[in-house]
Amino acid sequence: MTKIVTICGPTASGKSKAALELAERFNGEIINADSMQVYRGMDIGTAKPTAKERARVAHHLIDIVDPGDEYTAARFRVDATRAIEDITSRGKLPFITGGTGLYIKALTMGLAPGPGEDKTIRERLTKEAATGGAGALFEKLKSTDPVSATRIHPNNLVRVIRALEVFYLTGRPLSEIQAGHSFNESPFDTLMIGLKLDRETLYERINNRTEQMIEAGLVEEVRNLLDQGYSKDLKPMLGLGYKEVSAHLLGGANLSEAISDIKKHTRNYGKRQMTWFNSMDILWFSPADISGMITAIEEHLK
Repeated sequence: MTKIVTICGPTASGKSKAALELAERFNGEIINADSMQVYRGMDIGTAKPTAKERARVAHHLIDIVDPGDEYTAARFRVDATRAIEDITSRGKLPFITGGTGLYIKALTMGLAPGPGEDKTIRERLTKEAATGGAGALFEKLKSTDPVSATRIHPNNLVRVIRALEVFYLTGRPLSEIQAGHSFNESPFDTLMIGLKLDRETLYERINNRTEQMIEAGLVEEVRNLLDQGYSKDLKPMLGLGYKEVSAHLLGGANLSEAISDIKKHTRNYGKRQMTWFNSMDILWFSPADISGMITAIEEHLK
C-alpha cells in the first residue's frame, strides 16, 4: 500500500515550514490540502508558499483554478490521488499539507455519497440569502437538519446551502447520510502528523500573520480581484481576509475594524479546525519538534 504523510493542524501553526524541512529530508514533494491555495491570484491572504519555497521542494495543487471556478473535496480527492501516483512513480514521498480537514479526510478515509449539485436550488437559496439574510437560511437548516446546524457556522453560506440542497434533493438530512458512511476506506498507508500550539501562542501568531498580510498588500490583492469582476459573494471571496477586506473596500468599513475582524474570525476558525482534527487519528507534535516528526516518519517508512 502506498505510504503518505499528512501535515495538518490549525492555521498559522507552522505546517508549511515543517513540511518543507521534512520533504527535503525524506526526498518528498508537497501536495497542497488548503482549500484556498488552489485559487490563482489569491496569494497573500492564503499564505501560499513563496517562489523560493516552491523551488526548494516541488508543490502540487496550487494555483490550479480561477476564483470563479468551483473546487470541491471530491475533486481534490481525485487530483490529490493523481498527484500521489505521480510522486510515488518517481520514487518520492508525498506530503499532504494543509488545514482543510475535509480534504484530508476525503483523501484518506473517503467521502459520504451524496447527490450532485442542482443549480436551480442553489440559485434559489442564494437569492433567499441575499434578500432575507444568511440567518434566515440557517434557521431553515436548523429545522431540516439540526445536527448539521450544530456543525456548520451560520455565516458559512456555502456549506449551509449545500446541506439544504442535499435535503431538498434526497429528502434526507446531510448528517444522516454522513452518519451512514463509516469513513473506513483506506486507500493509502497514512501517517497523520498534527501541529499543536497552546492557545495563547497560536492566537499571537494569527494576529502577527494578519498584520504581515496587510503589510504585504492584502488590500491591494482583494481590490485587484474585485476589479477583475470577481463577486464578493463567490466562495473563495468569502474566505478569511478576503471577506473582511471586501467589506472595507465596498462598504466603506474602517480598515482597522476589518483587520480586527480578520484576527477574530481566524482565531475562531482555528478553534473549529482543532475540533475537526481531534476527531481524527493524528500524532500531535509541537511545531518545533522536527526531530520527533522525523522519528515518526522513519518508523512509518520501515
